[in-house]
Order: sequence, then C-alpha cells, then structure tokens
Amino acid sequence: MKAAVVKTAGAAPEYRDFPEPRVGQGLQIVDLVASAIHPIVRHKASGEHYSSTGQYPLVPGVDAVARTADGTLVYTGEIQAPWGTYAERMAVAMTLPLPDGADPVAVAAGVNPGMSSWMPLTTHAEEHGVPDTVLILGVTGAAGGLAVQNARALGVRRVIGVGRGVDDLKRVAGLGAETVEITGDRDADAAAIGAALDGKAPELVVDFLWGGAAESAFQALADVPGTAATSYVEIGSVISEQAAVPASLLRSRPFRLSGSGIGSFDMRRYFTQVAVYVQLIADGKVDVDAQAYPLSRISEAWAAPAGRRPVLIAD
Repeated sequence: MKAAVVKTAGAAPEYRDFPEPRVGQGLQIVDLVASAIHPIVRHKASGEHYSSTGQYPLVPGVDAVARTADGTLVYTGEIQAPWGTYAERMAVAMTLPLPDGADPVAVAAGVNPGMSSWMPLTTHAEEHGVPDTVLILGVTGAAGGLAVQNARALGVRRVIGVGRGVDDLKRVAGLGAETVEITGDRDADAAAIGAALDGKAPELVVDFLWGGAAESAFQALADVPGTAATSYVEIGSVISEQAAVPASLLRSRPFRLSGSGIGSFDMRRYFTQVAVYVQLIADGKVDVDAQAYPLSRISEAWAAPAGRRPVLIAD
C-alpha cells in the first residue's frame, strides 16, 4: 500500500510503498479518509516525544477519520507501531461513528488540538463547576484558539488569552477572548498578565507554552490578593520543558498544578468526551481551520507554514 513513510529519526516523511497492516485479534482494516498533521505527530516521528518508539521506518499519524468495510465513517486512532494513520489502510480497534453531516476534514483536524483543552475544562466543570474565568497561555495556536471556543461552549464567562502577534491576537479576540500580548520579558509579561487579571485569580489556567511564560504567569498569580483557588494545567511546552514554580505561590493559596495528556487521562472518560467533542464539531459549535492535501502530497503538507492545520486525505 501507499503511505507517508519516515525512514530515520529526523527525516521528513516520503510518499512510498509500505507493508500492509497486520490484522490481529479485535482489529479491523479501515481506509483512510482524513488524518491531520499535529505537532505531536512531528515530535513522535522525530523520536523526541516521550511516547516515541524509536522504531524506523514508520508511518506517522496518531488519529484519523476512516471508512469501514460497510462504508461507515469513523474517528479512530492509536495504531500499533510502526504503522500510523498516514496510509491508505490501517488496522484499528477503536472506532467512533461520525454524526450525520460531520465534515471528516474538520473532525480530523480538530479532535487532537481541541481535546487538549476540552479534557481539563470538562474535568474542572465536573469537579468544581464551570469556571468563571479561564486563563490560556499560548492562545494564538490552533489548540489555543479551540480552547477559547471550548471554554465559551461550556459557558465560561471570561476567557483571557495570552500570546504573541497583533494579528493573531485580533483573530483570537474575535473568538471571544480578552487578549494579552507577551514579549518574552518575564517581569513585563507578569505585569501584563496581572493587569488583565485585575485582582481576581482565574479558577483554571491552561498552558500550552510552559517555560518563561509559565514563570510570568506564576508571578502574576502570586501577586493577586486573596486566597481563591486556582487549578493550573500544563498541556504543552512550546517555549521550554522547564519552568520554576515559586514556593510562595504553592503556600499562599489553594493552588493545584497538574499535567494533561494521553498518559494522564482516564481513557474511558477520554473516549466518552471524544464523542461529545466530535458532536460539537459536527454541530458547528467550534470552528476548525484546516487545509486538505492528498496523501501523495505529504512533502508539501509537512512543510506547510503555521496557520491552517494540514490534513491528509485519500488520493
């Protein structure tokens, strides 16, 4: 079969032949409809992600919309290495039928980045109620923009988005966020975040950046008066894998720091929420910005500039 194949760590994928997937117990063969190029795919393919197998050559791709033998469109993922979802066919165990009218490209592009914030948002809502204020670090990326929409869909009253780029921040403001531009100067960024908070700690922080941006947020949160509780959820580390957490912040107020990713989820809850989120996409309650490329144009899609999420579709 044809697939996008990464031959060695750090190499870009190439459109070439690859062995057919093996069909084990509980698996079925499905045909590719659409599969997006997410940041996690790049990291896993390079061997740099904590879940990378180091097994090459491999077919990248973590999730997809596919068609079963009876023609049903399904969302699927978690393919056994060295196979992935950037292939004409894949052997899968988990399948979630798409709602009628759902756009396969939007679903393929939106589930991975959208679920990154949907999980901590819904967890907080279930445990503590819908937060009044949510602070998002890294709001201008695809996942950040979806986080704004997700928060609004859940009924969050105030969303504060932190990021860079005047034009990108204007776009995010159009989604319903108050925006804060940061520069990389930690004290200045802390002051800007603090000014936006205006004396009230957010109930929830979702952080796609970590590093210096997180340290600025910690500083701003430490300066907010009172003892209101804040849950801080680390999702991504675009800036750095390391961030210093001030001890005074941990001692001065109820402050819970945690991470959110596939390794930290209750997978039963995750799959339940995926179904909810696919329905949100199908209903148009979140808008997913995607650009489709045939699988044979993997090189072009892989090199596409930041912006609309590239999605590979069957040729």
